[in-house]
Amino acid sequence: MKENLYFNPKYSSLKEGIVSFIQNFDTEGEPFGNGNRNTIKVKEIEGITVNVKSFKIPHLLNQFAYKYIRKSKAKRSFENANFLIANGFGTPEPIAYFEYFNGVGLQKSFYVSVHLKCDLTFRELISNTTYPEREIIIKEFTKFTYLLHEKGILFKDHSPGNTLIKKINNTYGFYLVDLNRMDFKTLTFEERIRNFARLTPKKEMVEIMSAEYALLTGENFSKVLDLMWKETEAFQAKFQRKKRLKKKFLFGN
Repeated sequence: MKENLYFNPKYSSLKEGIVSFIQNFDTEGEPFGNGNRNTIKVKEIEGITVNVKSFKIPHLLNQFAYKYIRKSKAKRSFENANFLIANGFGTPEPIAYFEYFNGVGLQKSFYVSVHLKCDLTFRELISNTTYPEREIIIKEFTKFTYLLHEKGILFKDHSPGNTLIKKINNTYGFYLVDLNRMDFKTLTFEERIRNFARLTPKKEMVEIMSAEYALLTGENFSKVLDLMWKETEAFQAKFQRKKRLKKKFLFGN
């Protein structure tokens, strides 16, 4: 099997330990997260806790595509992390990516980053309405998203669990994870607002984000709110429909 790996030169001293970890991934490291689609494990190597995401083996067509047509999720994650950092946005620091190919195409792939311990994710703001400085965090998060948009960055997996939040002195830092799906282009108003659709089903949170985004962009608040809530409702309806179909398919009537 052909191997392709690339290391951030800053972390070259960890290469031997990380290669060994990847080779023994099934038996080493501590599982992290729910592992529904991909597997994430963490391990301390030479005093640094590394986070390794193992992507599931793609179906046959994508195996071919990831070898000959487009970049693997691991490579995209690594490159997008470097792009974010170069443009002043937070994400766990990228260390390396690994790709393994056979004659058909891509088999296994891994993305390695520095493990970031956060205080919360956006999801906690949904479930805990009394979280300290909750409204301030929502507004700061909205500003963070606005700055992404201004730089022409569309984070396509902008969902509750994919932004890590860390309080640093009296401010909040935001760090994106799950980076393999991003577009880089000038965004329309509709694309900007649609990017908030997956974040929360709660209208009071949408109202806070709409008010802050309107303030930052100079757009009319009602216009922003109407579109953001419309996109949120459309996403939630689609999500619940898929959930019902999945339940029906798995468990029957």
